[in-house]
Amino acid sequence: MPAITDSHCHLDFPDFDGMRDEIVDRAIRAGVHRMVTICTKLENADRVRAIAEAHPAVWWAAGTHPMSAADVPMVEVGDLTALAEHPKFVAIGETGLDYHYTAETKEVQQRSLRIHIEAARQTQLPLVIHSRDADEDMARILEEEHAKGAYPCVMHCFSSGAELARRALDLGFYLSMSGITAFKKSTALREIFADAPRDRILVETDSPYLAPPPHRGKRNEPAYSVHTAQAGADALGLTYEDFASLTEANFERLFTKVTR
Repeated sequence: MPAITDSHCHLDFPDFDGMRDEIVDRAIRAGVHRMVTICTKLENADRVRAIAEAHPAVWWAAGTHPMSAADVPMVEVGDLTALAEHPKFVAIGETGLDYHYTAETKEVQQRSLRIHIEAARQTQLPLVIHSRDADEDMARILEEEHAKGAYPCVMHCFSSGAELARRALDLGFYLSMSGITAFKKSTALREIFADAPRDRILVETDSPYLAPPPHRGKRNEPAYSVHTAQAGADALGLTYEDFASLTEANFERLFTKVTR
């Protein structure tokens, strides 16, 4: 299989306890030759870093997930820029806004998001954005902050509306496909990706969540990126090989530290 990259997974989550070596090996055998494992609470950074250090195919990022922003100490810019000194630390986040379950903490989430943006601006590492039921606030904050100084960014597991996609793309940001793109009901989402600039599309699992068919409803893992990639290729009218080549080039253009 042509090589692809799972640009967002959570290998430190307990779903993978006792089998991380097997999970990484299975991904590599499937053609997923690189994985970025994401730390969602800075208190877990040491554990996530250790996973990246133990596996040549794994890189890492860290931030405060918006659903945790009110439950942990507020992150500081220096906390994130210090982590960026690690050779396998390749992105800031995930961060963002989630009003689906935690709308009552929106002000804290927004403050945390702006801190992460500043760290991305200073390091020029890509910002990894989680956005759920917060399209207008998300677009507004990304635009306000971009006007203060550019920063690279990916809208991870993108499943929001076409307007947020347009405004993010207008800022030069990237959209990442998760298993949601492969769901039968996701016609509108596939159309958003089909209309997006082809040099701004990535692929991911967000594992252990959101397994694509034929594994939907089961624990997701990086190896299943290949199913999302096939759905992405179909949506864009490409062969799997061409879609793999496209997303690999896009990943390396955004995650520049991976190829240094």
